[in-house]
Amino acid sequence: MRNYTIATRESRLALWQAEHVKALLEQHGHAVQLLGMTTRGDQILDRSLSKVGGKGLFVKELETALETGHADLAVHSLKDVPMELPPGFALVCVLEREDPRDAWVSNRYARLADLPQGAVVGTSSLRRMALLRAARPDLKIEALRGNLDTRLKKLDDGLYDGIVLAAAGLKRLGLSARMRHAFEPEQMLPAAGQGALGIEIRSDRSDVASLLAPLMHLPTWLCVTAERAVSRVMGGSCSMPLAAYATLQGSHMHITAAWGDPTGQFPLVHARAHGEVTDAVAANTLGESVAQQLQRGVAAQGGTLAANSSV
Repeated sequence: MRNYTIATRESRLALWQAEHVKALLEQHGHAVQLLGMTTRGDQILDRSLSKVGGKGLFVKELETALETGHADLAVHSLKDVPMELPPGFALVCVLEREDPRDAWVSNRYARLADLPQGAVVGTSSLRRMALLRAARPDLKIEALRGNLDTRLKKLDDGLYDGIVLAAAGLKRLGLSARMRHAFEPEQMLPAAGQGALGIEIRSDRSDVASLLAPLMHLPTWLCVTAERAVSRVMGGSCSMPLAAYATLQGSHMHITAAWGDPTGQFPLVHARAHGEVTDAVAANTLGESVAQQLQRGVAAQGGTLAANSSV
């Protein structure tokens, strides 16, 4: 029996995600082992990702392991995966999505609305910063880097009155009790791909693609395809406050997106669309139409899209 190797970051959450995929593959009769790795994104904690290279910092080392043959597949939080992969790599599988929402975590305040004026809220995401600023312009929003456990410790040490994290990560690590509540998408629109796991391989590894085919969750795949199309067209990166979230009922998809001005000078721009979606081409088309709406809205209010390439 061939032994397949999964490349993964070494944070507790990343290892849980890789172990989850390992268990699913083992249920299908495959032998699997993990290759834990540290990425530059894990090492650089004193600067925002938008200033040091973007989302690709979390996947480059894993892609090197795929390229050299030290690993056969890499498991990622999909929201960390660049919109355009380097030549020779492919995103071939997306698992069923966990809770896509953002979670409010605080030791003192049950809800964002309960915070006093000037309270300090921590987040690493420009998207969340823009949405929080729109909801509560009186708050002090401060950057919060590090893995999930590190962020919770900083909260517990009293550095923040509350923090915003992905609900999926808390649930996967059995930390749901830390959530005071989850923001509904209408309150805090998720990032493209949030809550979903994506599996990347070398594009010439048809054997691994076949291995992963039973794990693909088509409704999630279609939704994240539409969301990532919005981000790709907008040049979306961690230097652009951009949200995109799609839902699928039967074959009917609804997608909503929002753009925030990185400088805070302009209000949020929203766009939405719906239509029949049964394949990735239709999902991509619907996502692109929402991105074009956003672009028109940004231009109408005099805003300027970030010049960064899609990452």
